[in-house]
Amino acid sequence: MPIAGVIFYFAKSPRFIQFDVIKGKLIAIFILTVLLPILLFFLLKTLNKVNSIKLETTRERIYPLLLNGVITLMVLKRILSPSQDIELYFFFLGILISTMACLILAIFKFKASLHMMGISGLCMFFIALSIHFSININGTLAVMFILLGALATSRIHVKAHTYIELIIGIFIGLLPQLILVNHWL
Repeated sequence: MPIAGVIFYFAKSPRFIQFDVIKGKLIAIFILTVLLPILLFFLLKTLNKVNSIKLETTRERIYPLLLNGVITLMVLKRILSPSQDIELYFFFLGILISTMACLILAIFKFKASLHMMGISGLCMFFIALSIHFSININGTLAVMFILLGALATSRIHVKAHTYIELIIGIFIGLLPQLILVNHWL
């Protein structure tokens, strides 16, 4: 979800940003938010901290969420600057807050839906960008809401979550993005 938000931001931003800067940030964020988590998952699996990619128990979620928080902090500190990329900076700050909220819930043995957290946060970021840049992305938003519903339905169908876990996941993803909009919109 983070890389989708970054790609969407650079595609829709009316600001002039040099292509080399965009390419550098995309590559760095892709490495940190896609490749590094995959490698860390295999490390955690080797160390017997997780059993499968599904992270079925709350105990299994603690290390991946903690590592994801550290990775997000690295993106915030090393790649994004609040003076140059204010929208992306607060998008990733919202991701960090959502991740820490899920980590706290996992410590207290509650399994919020990470899938719903991710897609609802991304959807809220798209809505905020639409308002901020005064652009019409109704088609994109319609697709996002269809994906949100399809993802929730699939999580219920495979019995990965209960309704309350899905709803909590949606709010954990959506609320930090909504609250942080006040700082950049």
